[in-house]
Amino acid sequence: MRIRLSRLWWVLPIILLLAFGLAEPAFAAPQAVGHGAAQAASHVPWWVWPLALFIVCFLLGIVAVPAGVGGGVLFVPIVGGFFPFHLDFVRGGGLMVALVSALAASPGLLRVGLANLRLALPLSMLVAASQIAGAMIGLILPAWIMEIALGIIILAIVVLMWTAKKAEIPDVPRADPLSQALRIHGLFHDTANRQDVEWHVHRTMIGFAAFIFIGVLAGMFGLGAGWANVPALNMIMGVPLKVAAGSSSLILSMTSSAAWVYLNQGAILPIIVVPSMIGMMMGAMVGVRLLRVVKASTIRKMVIAMLLIAGIRALMKGFGF
Repeated sequence: MRIRLSRLWWVLPIILLLAFGLAEPAFAAPQAVGHGAAQAASHVPWWVWPLALFIVCFLLGIVAVPAGVGGGVLFVPIVGGFFPFHLDFVRGGGLMVALVSALAASPGLLRVGLANLRLALPLSMLVAASQIAGAMIGLILPAWIMEIALGIIILAIVVLMWTAKKAEIPDVPRADPLSQALRIHGLFHDTANRQDVEWHVHRTMIGFAAFIFIGVLAGMFGLGAGWANVPALNMIMGVPLKVAAGSSSLILSMTSSAAWVYLNQGAILPIIVVPSMIGMMMGAMVGVRLLRVVKASTIRKMVIAMLLIAGIRALMKGFGF
């Protein structure tokens, strides 16, 4: 299983993204969605778009959990770039998708010790509060500006994921006083290496500040916060990579505050959200199993390839190409 995936990591993103890129000319040009329903091309049956969303989100859910990025960071650039929906509705749907994929994965991650509640709770409070401010800023700005900004952010995430040297088990000399007071530590069984790993964290205050900034960006672009949770947990606070990925999903499951802002503005449509949520939840359940047996580096390469194409696509839409 590992050998095949490590050699063919590029197959899924190419099939997924290029299929929609080639199919797009067959549909009508993307249009903004009205206040009641998604307006797809007149010669395309209405059920094509929900079905396509379900299939795409199922595949995204499979890779999102092992990568620890959450569903929103993949959903927003891919659906916004290759589906005929206005970006505001895609961002609102992205927050809901990130929420349900994390909810589907969190119980299994907690059960096997790959997510830590004491670590996730204080960070979730900071992200939830800052997401509201980010969502209000994002809804004020014009769509074309948000498209360009989204493309830049996505490409920046690609660079971060490609260049970041994450350690499977970082070397933390000793826990800092704040993490000791909050009792942030744990023990998990590393199935791949067949050993029990005891961990604790440091630089907790710096990590808290980073998560406030992450929450603002997550609310603005509807990306969820998983794309930055894992690097912050792993590289700043010293959390083992698999625990960082699992705890990232747990944090996402408790940070849905920005979704209420989009809901209040009418930017969450059932025809977009419902099939996406169902597909993402089913895919996330498969992703939990993959997290235990597949190398994190293999999943990371797949996510990088998908985000690179989607980021370029978002920039092209923002500049009118």
